[in-house]
Amino acid sequence: MKIIFMGTPEYAGRILEKIIDTPNMEVVAVYTQPDKPVGRKKILTPPIVKTVALKNGILVYQPQRLREADVVKELEKTECDYIVVAAYGQILPKEILCHAPCINLHASILPQYRGASPIQQTLLNGDTTTGVTAMLMEEGLDTGAIIKIEAIDVSSDEMVEPLFERLTVVASDLTIDVLKNFTSYAQQKQNESLASHCKKITKQDGEVTFDDAEETFNKYRAFTPWPGVYLASGLKLKKIELLENKSQNESGKIMQIDKDAIVVGCKKGSIKILRVQPESKNEMDVLSYINGKRLNLADTLS
Repeated sequence: MKIIFMGTPEYAGRILEKIIDTPNMEVVAVYTQPDKPVGRKKILTPPIVKTVALKNGILVYQPQRLREADVVKELEKTECDYIVVAAYGQILPKEILCHAPCINLHASILPQYRGASPIQQTLLNGDTTTGVTAMLMEEGLDTGAIIKIEAIDVSSDEMVEPLFERLTVVASDLTIDVLKNFTSYAQQKQNESLASHCKKITKQDGEVTFDDAEETFNKYRAFTPWPGVYLASGLKLKKIELLENKSQNESGKIMQIDKDAIVVGCKKGSIKILRVQPESKNEMDVLSYINGKRLNLADTLS
């Protein structure tokens, strides 16, 4: 079985490794995003998928635009049985979709959370179930027929990184299953009336308030470590816990000071804060912070 693989981040890299390690599957080409400058020194860094491919002697293509005519023609020269796509970051043109069955591994239960940030959206909404959908791609964004779904439970305090890890394992196993049994699965059209979308995460999405404790905690779950959650003042909340989401309080009021944490009231509910990071300073325990700011019970954390 010959496969063209398209993907960019770690999620895709792990799926690619699983395919490479599976007998009777040959990855004949890999398409990924161009190298990008990373960090303060802007060091040009390859995508993880490129690193995996080169390590295994697989030809890598990094077109700026997959839709360019010469890029499409080059791909069409490569014979394959399937094209597997996982978090590639570009829309596939019709010509490529017609070259071979294009299977996409999307980290949600479609048609829920089409788009760029399904794992974060799961946590933002406090969902108790998520999964990975294997779908046959078409020209729309995550709108193709569903081949198979693998669902998993999500705990109320699960963070984005362990959830990402679990979904990556699910997606890797599902990829092999679908490739081996593609012709035996009946494809099911998505129910458009149930469709929802999620956008690309930006740094600005990390700002939180003390309005709703559960909403603030879910942002913390979804956005740690990046972009992190922070108050309008720039104070980053590095480690917090949800205490309850029923009481009514003054927003940001320090309600309790413990030996290693403080309890802060929200208009709805309350949260425990253990560690913070002031703007342009190092992370610290919250007691050191409030002592430095001379904050006490009934004062407002900001």
